[in-house]
Amino acid sequence: MADRRLQVFQSVAKHLSFTKAAEQLFMTQPAVTFQVKQLEEHFNARLFERQRGRISLTPAGQLVLGYAEKILALSDEMDTRVGELTGEVSGPLLLGASMTIAEFILPRILGEFKALHPQVQTQMTVANSEIIENRVAELALDVGLVESPSHLPNVATEVCCDDELVMICAPGHVLAKSRGVTARDVFAQPIISRESGSGTREFADNYFRDHGVTPDELNIVMELGSPEAIKGVVETGIGVSIMSRATVSKELRLGTLVALPLKPRLIRKLSVLTPREKFRSRLVSAFVAFALSRMRQVAGLK
Repeated sequence: MADRRLQVFQSVAKHLSFTKAAEQLFMTQPAVTFQVKQLEEHFNARLFERQRGRISLTPAGQLVLGYAEKILALSDEMDTRVGELTGEVSGPLLLGASMTIAEFILPRILGEFKALHPQVQTQMTVANSEIIENRVAELALDVGLVESPSHLPNVATEVCCDDELVMICAPGHVLAKSRGVTARDVFAQPIISRESGSGTREFADNYFRDHGVTPDELNIVMELGSPEAIKGVVETGIGVSIMSRATVSKELRLGTLVALPLKPRLIRKLSVLTPREKFRSRLVSAFVAFALSRMRQVAGLK
């Protein structure tokens, strides 16, 4: 229902690029430029400064952007509220999840939710916790599932359940027969680590600091963005890693990896994030309640 010119303008303003806006909106760049030009003619004011291939918002553009975001948000809310009068949970769900949750916890939850609500179309973004948190704050995602509470004031956090981080190694590793390992034990080993910005990396680094080991002193031989890739490297025996116990259940059954608890144990909270400033639709509320319930069941919490 919202004016298409406002939608196009908001996208250009967000990306500060006509090309990126065109890609996001599945439009040609000339069509995007035409829509913005029409809006400038309507207001009789320039909305963008164009210099040396770059664009920036003019004071008028900044004013229009503030109102455009409010108008578009209200339009979305109106569509959602009217749609909910039918009593069905339906529509698009913009979901984001960290690597660990997306690969090892969420697939079954999404399948079960889809079976209950077949009219829902889920679009999922998979990235590290920091990126997901920022996209929720930017209103680009309806829900984010990450490995730590949000640090941002405009993001609401609902703590879901506990998740234990353990040290994993190959069965033939020198530490494989241990009952547990300390921060100093891990410090002495080559480490295959998640990348900076990962919730797992953040918690591991804080754990080492709390127990007298500076993360910069660790012998990190690889940084990888995929839990599956990390497990594959660790299986070769060249090093150890700190990972969620939930990610290695299959390998533990097969005997290709060993998981050792840390001493003291390292337990974090998995969290569900939603934007504070965005109307929470019936669909979002239903998914959040369902995800919280199922994740607590998986963690053994009723």
